[in-house]
Amino acid sequence: MTATLDVGSARLGDPTGKSTNAAARRKTLVTRIVTHICIIIGVIFSLFPFYWLLVMSTHTTAEIFGYPPKLWVGSSFAENVKGVIDNVDLFRALLNTFLISAAVAILVMFFDSLAAYSFAKYNFPAKNILFTILMATFLVPGSLSLVPSFVLMSWLGWIGSFAALIVPGAANAFGIFLLRQFAQSSIPNELVESARVDGAGFFRTWWSIGVPMMRGGIAFLGIFTFIGTWNDYVWPLIVLVNPQRQTLQVALSTLNSIYATDYGMVMAGAVISVVPLIGIFIIGSRHFIANIAAGALKG
Repeated sequence: MTATLDVGSARLGDPTGKSTNAAARRKTLVTRIVTHICIIIGVIFSLFPFYWLLVMSTHTTAEIFGYPPKLWVGSSFAENVKGVIDNVDLFRALLNTFLISAAVAILVMFFDSLAAYSFAKYNFPAKNILFTILMATFLVPGSLSLVPSFVLMSWLGWIGSFAALIVPGAANAFGIFLLRQFAQSSIPNELVESARVDGAGFFRTWWSIGVPMMRGGIAFLGIFTFIGTWNDYVWPLIVLVNPQRQTLQVALSTLNSIYATDYGMVMAGAVISVVPLIGIFIIGSRHFIANIAAGALKG
């Protein structure tokens, strides 16, 4: 009898249930609106420095320091870029920086993926001790290694050469740690064991199994390393004594003067240095974003 009454009330419609569902939908809608507003505000705050950089690169120094502040693009960008080209060997510096950054990124992806795959999927003597020592290097500030690194590069006769920038950065603890975590979570042990049973050696399993399944992490590490090397200033300033081998950041620093600085020209140089990084990120991000999405679907 009770079930019959419940069915009848459901057919007639329960006004309390309808109002509850409507309230839940309104709450969900409000939550989504607030979330989207917060995301939009965050994006605006993140992009505003780049927008401000672009705007300042299109004005003269007098206009930059004028009042009220300029919030829209001006007409001096071509003049500022011409000033950069006239005062800096821009194209040579761009080529030098690209070659160094690409070489370091490729070497880091190669050596760090090898080391990470070994730490994640192989057992060897003193494995945990070596990994602990590797992680301990995170505690050492990079500035402390400048003097020993310079002494070593001088002893090798690499001062003034690109080797002083490429070889020391060919592997790093951060990349090994990152890819080790990636390998542990994305590469099944059974797959590696099956490859060993089939007669595949270390390099064959690393290349055929490790690299494809760590592709997202390797792509991220490559982009991260390329950007970091591209923006490096202190170490190239120390070891590259030949002006013909200057990197972009060192070359652009010569635009600053003690007595008078053309800030419009400096901003234009900064824009030029940022554009290749945006292109590299757009090209490479597709790989690791797709891999992360695939991992989320598996989870």
